[in-house]
Amino acid sequence: MDFDAFSAGVEPGGLRNTREIGILICYMLTNIKNPFSKKDLIEIIQTNGIANYFEAASALSELIKYGNIDIGENDDMINITKGGRLVSQQLSSGLSLSVRQKALSALMKLTERRKIEKENPVVITDAEGGGYNVNLRITDGIRDLVSLTMFVPDRADANVVKRNFHDNPQRLYSLILASVIGEKGMIQEAIKELRNEQ
Repeated sequence: MDFDAFSAGVEPGGLRNTREIGILICYMLTNIKNPFSKKDLIEIIQTNGIANYFEAASALSELIKYGNIDIGENDDMINITKGGRLVSQQLSSGLSLSVRQKALSALMKLTERRKIEKENPVVITDAEGGGYNVNLRITDGIRDLVSLTMFVPDRADANVVKRNFHDNPQRLYSLILASVIGEKGMIQEAIKELRNEQ
C-alpha cells in the first residue's frame, strides 16, 4: 500500500494514508453517538499517535466533500451520515483492532471529560488589584454541592487549577466534606488516592 502521510508522530501500527484515516473517523462517529468537533477528532487522532495531523485533517475534508459526514449548525460539530455509517460497516474491519480500540477509548475519555466539565463549571475572572479569582462549582447535575472561589496570581496558575480540578472534582468535594465534619479517615483516604495518582 502506498503511504501518503508523513510518519512524524505516528506510532507503530498507526494509520498512514487518508483512506484508512477516513474509515477510522467514520468508525469513531458511528460507535460514539455524540457529535464531536473537527478539532476534537483531529486532536484525538494526532495526540494518541494514530495518524499525522495533516492527513487526519485531509481525511476529514474528504469525508465532508463526499457527504460521509456533515457539519452541524455551528459550523464545527460533525455528524455521521448514512453514507458514513455504510463506510464504517463495510470497511472498518480492515483496520487493526488495536487502532479501533485506541480511538474509541480516547473518544470515551473525552466524552467523560466534557461531562465532568459541564457538571462542574470553572469560571476564571480578573481579581481586583491583579491576579485572578477561580470559582469552582461541584454539582450533582442539578444543584450545587460546593462552590469555592480562590485567588491565584496569574493566568497560568488559574488554568492549572481548572485542569487539576476537572481531573477529579469528587476528590475536592471529599476533602472539603471530611475537613468540615472532622473525619480524619476520609482525609487520609483522599490523600492516599492522590499519592497513588502521582
